[in-house]
Amino acid sequence: MTIRLVDMNDVFAAEKLIRPHVSPPPLIRSWELERRLGLPETRRVWLKDYGWTPSGSFKLFGGLNWMANHVASLNGRPVAAHSSGNFASGIAYAGMRFNVRVIVVMPDTAPRVKFEKTKSFGAEVRTYNIARDHETGERDKLTKEIAEVENAVQASPYDDPFVIAGNGVGALEIVRDLQSLDRRISHFFCPVSGGGLMAGQALSIHAGFPNAQIIGVEPEGADDFRQSLLANQRTRIDRPSSICDGLLSYDVGLHNWPLLQRLVKKGLAVSDTNTCAAMRWLYDRHGLKTEPSGAIAVAAMLQGDVDLSGDGDIVVVISGRNADEEAFRKWIQ
Repeated sequence: MTIRLVDMNDVFAAEKLIRPHVSPPPLIRSWELERRLGLPETRRVWLKDYGWTPSGSFKLFGGLNWMANHVASLNGRPVAAHSSGNFASGIAYAGMRFNVRVIVVMPDTAPRVKFEKTKSFGAEVRTYNIARDHETGERDKLTKEIAEVENAVQASPYDDPFVIAGNGVGALEIVRDLQSLDRRISHFFCPVSGGGLMAGQALSIHAGFPNAQIIGVEPEGADDFRQSLLANQRTRIDRPSSICDGLLSYDVGLHNWPLLQRLVKKGLAVSDTNTCAAMRWLYDRHGLKTEPSGAIAVAAMLQGDVDLSGDGDIVVVISGRNADEEAFRKWIQ
């Protein structure tokens, strides 16, 4: 695979293609978090909530940019992709907007809401047994089979320059919003799975606030990125495990790793217990319903593993809110 490093020109180009299809998700000031962290009056905490997109997660950005850059060359061919659920609905929404047939491969355990959103945008869904995928490679085989049988073009949910650049648009919005208020960032917390979100976000945040400390957050049972930072090379976890179904990639993508290695200097691992507590905290204090993957960056900040001293603001990414109601109620008990 040829590795092409994404830069800010790619992000600016992506913004022009994405903007006709989705409005910027809100950047919300959290006075409650400022008080919880004991910050002085001069500092603020901001939540970038991607749950407000039509698909309910950040994955819409990368999916739209990928589709916009491929639609002219598809010539009627469908698009095939595998996803734990959020990229499925993101690429499905993009397919709906560009009138492209989309076929997605999802784990049989994916939340019902992710199946329903993906189908509501017109995509076809096929499932695989995630429990044995580490042995059979069923997910990748099924996706490849669809591509061959249906003559489909495969889209990666995270290991692709167009996906990375699209994801960087959300952080570009953060930079512009805070610069317009004459604010600066000292710390930026963001989830990491395959690295498509964090690579794009880190690129834009670093461009706007080069002194910001960019922190990647993963579940304890799926911390391949944190291990990769420690080993100074991509590290694979064969059986990632967590309630954070959107953060269970086996390793970070080849296109993402150079950006992550250069821009993200710290990785944190968070227990599922602390993630559940953060979900409850966000629901009680802000009325926000989040999925576990969406709340984990808030959990990392609340567990106190990072020195938050400095004179800038803190930004935390809420990456999505696609949780089934029954499961959500169970997690926040």
